[in-house]
Amino acid sequence: MRKDFNIKGMHCASCAITIEKALKSTKGISNAAVNYASEKAIIEYNDDISEEKIKEVVKKAGYEVVEEKDEKEFKRREINELRNKLILGVILSVLILIFTFHGYFIFINKLQEQLVFIILFLLTTPVQFYVGLQFYRSFWAALKNKTADMNTLIAIGTSAAYFYSVIATFFPTLINKAGIAASVYYDTAAVIITLIILGRYLEAKAKLHTSDAIKKLIGLKPKTATIIRNGQEIKVNIDDVRVNDVLIIKPGEKIPVDGIIIEGHSSIDESMITGESIPVEKTKNDNVTGATINKDGLLKVRALKIGKDTFLSQIIRLVEEAQNSKAPIQRLADKVSSIFVPVVVLIAILTFAVWIAFGPDPKFIFAMINFIAVLIIACPCALGLATPTAIMVGTGKGAEHGILIKNAEALEKAHKIDTVILDKTGTLTKGKPEVTDIIKIKNEHILKLAAIVEKGSEHPLADAVVEKAVKEEITIPKAHSFKSFPGKGIQAVYLSKSLLLGNRKLMWDAHINTRDFEENISVLEGQGKTVMILAVNKKIIGLIAAMDTLKDSSKEAVDKLHKLGKEIIMITGDNKKTAEAIAHQLNIHNVLAEVLPEDKANEIKRLQEKGKKVAAIGDGINDAPMLAQSDLGIAIGSGTDVAIETGEIILVRDDLRDAVNAIHLSKYTIKKIKQNLFWAFIYNVAGIPIAAGILYPVSGFLLNPMVAAGAMAFSSLSVVLNSLSMRYYKLKY
Repeated sequence: MRKDFNIKGMHCASCAITIEKALKSTKGISNAAVNYASEKAIIEYNDDISEEKIKEVVKKAGYEVVEEKDEKEFKRREINELRNKLILGVILSVLILIFTFHGYFIFINKLQEQLVFIILFLLTTPVQFYVGLQFYRSFWAALKNKTADMNTLIAIGTSAAYFYSVIATFFPTLINKAGIAASVYYDTAAVIITLIILGRYLEAKAKLHTSDAIKKLIGLKPKTATIIRNGQEIKVNIDDVRVNDVLIIKPGEKIPVDGIIIEGHSSIDESMITGESIPVEKTKNDNVTGATINKDGLLKVRALKIGKDTFLSQIIRLVEEAQNSKAPIQRLADKVSSIFVPVVVLIAILTFAVWIAFGPDPKFIFAMINFIAVLIIACPCALGLATPTAIMVGTGKGAEHGILIKNAEALEKAHKIDTVILDKTGTLTKGKPEVTDIIKIKNEHILKLAAIVEKGSEHPLADAVVEKAVKEEITIPKAHSFKSFPGKGIQAVYLSKSLLLGNRKLMWDAHINTRDFEENISVLEGQGKTVMILAVNKKIIGLIAAMDTLKDSSKEAVDKLHKLGKEIIMITGDNKKTAEAIAHQLNIHNVLAEVLPEDKANEIKRLQEKGKKVAAIGDGINDAPMLAQSDLGIAIGSGTDVAIETGEIILVRDDLRDAVNAIHLSKYTIKKIKQNLFWAFIYNVAGIPIAAGILYPVSGFLLNPMVAAGAMAFSSLSVVLNSLSMRYYKLKY
């Protein structure tokens, strides 16, 4: 069993690692991945453990599982609580600073120092233990789990300043005996906590926008539907619709579920799934998708997929899973974070020891200030946010443009691909034949007569002929005495005329000589086209050629992939001549034709053995093994469920240029992640030595712990804002 759990109370990557460790060490849980930025855990477990037990494990680790229906309310409460604590912290911190520097204020400058210390104690205690309560709770939970996180650093650092000040306030002689004048650092503890709460408040507000893509998708879902029950039209909640219910969709309404039209004709705005602004004409037996908009006709639709099975729900699930997954680059950051906090605590202790041993008088004060500064500036918030925030915004950006990225790993590796394998039918081509050439031998209505013969057939070539005739507004009368010749063609009688339409074999069997037409036939076949010969009363009167034509976007997409330096290979089960004709139009030089489905995967293996990073793009059931074998499987959204399930990236709009967009988006997202990680690492690497006092012997500079707290909060916020700036990135096509 696999389920997402919403987890609250995390404040850094170390928190996520703590929860992961607790879950993975629990019997019945086979795997757990916790994402700090999205505040979700994806947990795989068996029947040996219940959901209640999982919630209990998370609670013992110091965090809370929240039901999805309560998540919005919980976030609202969390932001309100942070805001209220921030307001209290700011008010008290301002008063604390005033009393700390009371000599500069006329109305209190004559107060005795001991009284000032007591006032500061009274003002700081609520900040320390109410505003900063969450740090102590998390610190205690981490301690019980034999781990450490950023709350450990904050709790130890501010407590050191606070409790030293308490001793200086109520037991000053203990300090005086050490030859040190009793001083207090209430302002350090209070202002640090307030600044960190400010950072968390701003971070919580900013993180709300990282999931905007999900909110937009969920907002597309209709809330109600009109169904026919017992002969009556009734409006019901969308959750009450059942499979096979008949729905009434009026003009202007959203289609509630995925289904099939059983009555009516209309144009449907499918921009939600295709990105195309032009509505699509739909009539009886056409499929419709939930959340698309019925423009002008009244429709009766039979529900085929409801709830979590609808196309929109699957999109939402895929985007959520992608946002909650971890890219390899994030695993590196998580690993660093897991050992970072204990190392920082050790550095802080060593800093304290060095200052006590070799620092100037008062040694203890200098040692404590630098000890606190190291702990505070080293908090790994920015490190934990660097990757997941960028992944969340990147996958959301893709979803907005019809590029569904199933996991973070796919987003990371898309730009590393050097070889692209393209399926032909349905990927590069439209997947169905179209009439391309009509050659008249005699001045007859070739297309009309061919359509008369083909009207009763369900063969794809017959559909192409009839469709062409309909487009040219040709009336197609009924014929009779139809006779099919499998693999050859069809015969019919119309107005006492014997009509034959098919290939050479059909003509030869009817003793019709094709010699005079071989040159034309050979030229058309050389272009990869299927040629149908039309004979009336055993005399050939014309040729009709059809082929699976290229999609409008294929040529541009292949050109762009070439410009990106990718090696392009076309693969197909079709015959070599047809494959090479299509490849020639696209300027593709490597063609693998007449390849069986299982051999497609083997061809990819051979490329991988040569060290190639291979992306495979396909749409059919026969492409599933190829997509699975490749380093990156890209499925065309109009294809089969099997291909879509196997692919790691899905192109909803059925536009091959989106594969190029996916590569660009991957490159841009990784660039943002690297920027975030660079600043997070550089900040800590540079900040810790300065906080430890490395500049003091040279310049006399010591980093004030309050400045360290402000810098730490700004660092986290800058990483989130850098990721959010991705929302303004424009995809190229």
